[in-house]
Amino acid sequence: MSDFATSVERLLTQVRHWEEGRWKASVGAGTKGDLVFGLVQRLADLGAEAESRAAREVPRTHDLVLPDQLRVVADDIIAADPAEELLARATSAVDDLRSTI
Repeated sequence: MSDFATSVERLLTQVRHWEEGRWKASVGAGTKGDLVFGLVQRLADLGAEAESRAAREVPRTHDLVLPDQLRVVADDIIAADPAEELLARATSAVDDLRSTI
């Protein structure tokens, strides 16, 4: 569990101070905001899997809200006490994004 929590904290430290222009910066086919939102949705889906419930679409709001959304979905995963394999997938998704942005 600590690897996932540590990865999330590192990503939040990297992005939570960003202003709008930084979120709008292009990375590949989208923006940094798009990539972080994709991670938020991925983690929400993993949280649903950990809780054995149907996945739901995360609302796409303003980029400046993304750190808060990330924190909520990450906390949901931790609270679900998931299997190590699911945590490894979640950690890998966070680490992959950190190396991309």
